[in-house]
Amino acid sequence: MNLYLRMLLLMLRARRAPELGLWDTAMTPFRVVPSDLDPLLHMNNGKYLSLMDLGRLDLMLRSGFWDKLTARGWYPVVAAQTITYKRSLGPGRRFVLWTRILGIDERSVYLEQTFRIGDTVYASAVVRARLLKRSGGAVSYAELEELSGGFPDHLEVPAWVRRWAEDTRISGSGFVGSPSDSGSSDSDGDPSPVTHAVNPDSSDPGSSAPDGSDSPAAHHV
Repeated sequence: MNLYLRMLLLMLRARRAPELGLWDTAMTPFRVVPSDLDPLLHMNNGKYLSLMDLGRLDLMLRSGFWDKLTARGWYPVVAAQTITYKRSLGPGRRFVLWTRILGIDERSVYLEQTFRIGDTVYASAVVRARLLKRSGGAVSYAELEELSGGFPDHLEVPAWVRRWAEDTRISGSGFVGSPSDSGSSDSDGDPSPVTHAVNPDSSDPGSSAPDGSDSPAAHHV
């Protein structure tokens, strides 16, 4: 099914769905359709990333956060993401994508997204996103805190997520700290201290797809 058709259906469904708080978990239902399949009749690994875009949109729409963002001329982009595939999703299977904000630091918003059928996890991902301004520049921590009404202040981003975010920063010549890196800093700058987060209850979702699929360095939610 075309992504834009799925997005239209999601936006129509969001109008009738129960409202969510920004810190709640959005549970977005999907079904595997023929255009999702690879030659082995499994949902293609790249489709998971496309559906994750819709899961994040569902959370923002139902929490009212999307309207607040667009009113200010702000928009979210993905800076990095890591996903582990545990089980295959075959033709016609119905599943639910769980999306929640995992944590926030001075530069980024971290989200956890999990593909489930019942209590069984089929794939799990962590996304590092940033908010940018159409007028130019990034949304600051203080601006985001004001727009969201304040962050949860009693929990922290998991240590492994902090390490992952630091280890996967990219400079002008490659990953920061890699032999090809000349020592220049990426546009994000040096790592910032972690502040507030929602505590995760899932295990480490690991890294990239076993078949080596690539995801964009940054793209719109």
